[in-house]
Amino acid sequence: MAFTEGGIGNDEYKAAMRRHPAGVTIVTLDSKDGPVGFTATSFASLSMNPPLISFNIALSSSSIKALHAADSIVVHLLGEHQQHLAQRFSRSSDQRFSDESLWGRLETGEPVLHGTPIWMRATIHRLIPAGDHTLVIGLITRMHNENDDEASSAPLLYHEGRYHRPTPLGP
Repeated sequence: MAFTEGGIGNDEYKAAMRRHPAGVTIVTLDSKDGPVGFTATSFASLSMNPPLISFNIALSSSSIKALHAADSIVVHLLGEHQQHLAQRFSRSSDQRFSDESLWGRLETGEPVLHGTPIWMRATIHRLIPAGDHTLVIGLITRMHNENDDEASSAPLLYHEGRYHRPTPLGP
């Protein structure tokens, strides 16, 4: 059994973290070799002033080199109707952008996914090595918020290895 620096086992750590639900995002960026994207559940708001966001990416990710070379990214906050995109962007990198009807490009070049309730463009503010991941901090430069019925659907959540939608507990 492998142990983390703190003395707990990796399996124990993974089991505990699987119990914490997370919102599902897809991060996209442009690279010299074409569009790059990946699913990220570690997204968080970091600061209001300036407007900063953060997420983690594994050093073993097929997207890590492109991210380190990028100046900007687009983070898509997925709705429950976009589980198919979360699954697509969790697969091998050659399948992620193969269906060109699912995405377009911003005037600044980054790929953007159609039908995403909220997406935000950010410049890379800081990349911080953190264990077997890199912590990415982005400065929001543009925000897009859909106001139609599909976009106002519930957010897509990930918990215990499955996708979920939130349900209210009461008034």
